[in-house]
Amino acid sequence: GSGSGADLRSSIKKWKIIYPVYLNSKKTVAEGRRIAAAKACSDPTCIEIADSCAYLKIPRAIELDKAYPRDFFQVGRVRVQLTNDDGSPVNPAIRTTSRAFRNRFLLCQ
Repeated sequence: GSGSGADLRSSIKKWKIIYPVYLNSKKTVAEGRRIAAAKACSDPTCIEIADSCAYLKIPRAIELDKAYPRDFFQVGRVRVQLTNDDGSPVNPAIRTTSRAFRNRFLLCQ
């Protein structure tokens, strides 16, 4: 039927990937940080990123068995669905990962 597990896994593989290091204020750009340190968070976790996605009504999937390629000790990542199958944004305020980062995608505490 529609919505089978295999279909969902195939769909999730197309979603954008966010590693916590992308948002970590303690990392340098060379180490993988992708936003300004002033807008980044201190040691964000996959769970915190997923919670932020839930708050923003963005579908997400946590992959705890995956490691950041540049640092295998950084385990875990979050896949996020920013666009629907027809290309329309899931949340019109957040169309791209760069915009998600600029809009404080991760709600720092």
